Amino acid sequence: MEKRDVRRMPRGRSILFAAVFAVMILGLTAIPAGAAKPPLTDRSITDAVEDELLMDTVVPSHRIDVTTTDGIVTLSGSVDNILDKERAARIARIVRGVRAVVNQIRVDPSLLRTDWQIREDVEDALRTDPATDSYEIDVKVKDNVVTLSGTVDSWQEKDLCEKVAKGVEGVKGMNNNIVVVWREKRTDYEIKQEVKKALRWDAFVDDALIDVKVEAGKVMLSGIVGSAAEKHWASIDAYVLGVKSVDDSGLEVERWARDEDLKGKKYVKKSEKEIEDAITDALLIDPRVSSFEVTPEVADDGTTVILRGTVDNLKARRAAARDARNTVGVREVDNRIKVRPKMLLSDQKIEEKVKRALLRDPYVESNAITVEVTNGVVELYGTVDTYFEKSQADEAASRVNGVVLVDNGLIVRKDYGPFIRQPYVDEPYTADYEWYDYRPRFPIKSDRQIRRDIEEELFWSPFVDADEVNVAVDNGEATLTGTVDSWSEYNAAANNAYDGGAVYVDNDLAVRKP
Repeated sequence: MEKRDVRRMPRGRSILFAAVFAVMILGLTAIPAGAAKPPLTDRSITDAVEDELLMDTVVPSHRIDVTTTDGIVTLSGSVDNILDKERAARIARIVRGVRAVVNQIRVDPSLLRTDWQIREDVEDALRTDPATDSYEIDVKVKDNVVTLSGTVDSWQEKDLCEKVAKGVEGVKGMNNNIVVVWREKRTDYEIKQEVKKALRWDAFVDDALIDVKVEAGKVMLSGIVGSAAEKHWASIDAYVLGVKSVDDSGLEVERWARDEDLKGKKYVKKSEKEIEDAITDALLIDPRVSSFEVTPEVADDGTTVILRGTVDNLKARRAAARDARNTVGVREVDNRIKVRPKMLLSDQKIEEKVKRALLRDPYVESNAITVEVTNGVVELYGTVDTYFEKSQADEAASRVNGVVLVDNGLIVRKDYGPFIRQPYVDEPYTADYEWYDYRPRFPIKSDRQIRRDIEEELFWSPFVDADEVNVAVDNGEATLTGTVDSWSEYNAAANNAYDGGAVYVDNDLAVRKP
């Protein structure tokens, strides 16, 4: 199967265009140093969401309309693929003041594909992915809408099948009818304790004001969270083993910024064993890692985790590192997991599978990428538009059986700015890529403007207490000082600084000792 020569519109605007356009917009609305904060009105929230969409190099913001009523954001318009639709919603949720997101974006694939072609690709994607290749999933497609059915052992496995299927070009919608059949029955009390533990150890959820109730395996969350992104994340955390459904309608987004009441005792000092046990629990529910023996070990500095063990695919190795990084108290991960494929495939076979994976990916211009495989090591050559597309090609290759390493030599045309990862938006970590080495470029804005834009980014972030972060800019390089409560807040502030236009960030923020 070949793709047409006529491709869809380029995936995003260049970072340079976005930054220049942002100067025009943010220059009119940025917060002067020491000035009063703008009110959290529906209009200001709409503007902030539109700015975040504009700065994203993936979502076509010019095709998306944003309206806000009482803090509830509605997205409409059209995009090329279902991943863009969902990414736009995730971006909207990370804006301060957003209580919920109603996603009415229409998916209109620019590349016309038949239902038969889509079904073949979805089935191939499920067979090729080392985490889903053993699942017995039936795939049907009608009018480019995919319906999945079958049985799996957990909600995480069901969700993973959906994610794999959505990664196929041409998919307009998804009906996930996969049934979860638990191997063992758990009591409501066991489920409740497990949900509370999952929330407590997630670095991206402040759980002190979240109440958990369980009736007949159905989880009900109520209370207060600080952002729409945290509410969505908490709902995902609640799907522990034995859960039939999760109702998060009782969770209210009422605090526009992080608050001591929301944090509670989340960041009190944890012992090495507590951190190691929490990571082990996270690995056990991750379908990419659960079948392997991976051992976490806290290093002498108390914030670095060393992962040891053996997995049979590269994506599992990366997923284990992600699970560890998402745990409270963890700053760095030293990933020493070895990749040893369970099946010895020929390099030619692996190369064919990687090429097919790139071909069906809605983000990757596969005809611009050359693939070579030697002893299971995939080498990628060619030119792509953005760091995101380079990482997407990397991820597509890492999910193929037999791949032990990706040597990514793709050249990025639009390398004006860094590859900024938002944990509530993006799954991959730049730390997983040996190729990523951002070199600061010349600033395209004045130091004064960059500082104002960074302060605005910090203000609109629900994950950083902007009042505790001081910003200084010299020749485009931003220095952050002050004190924050967690490593996740530390990293979020640095991301905000890059979003504001800094060409380099010297993050001198101190993290409060528990």
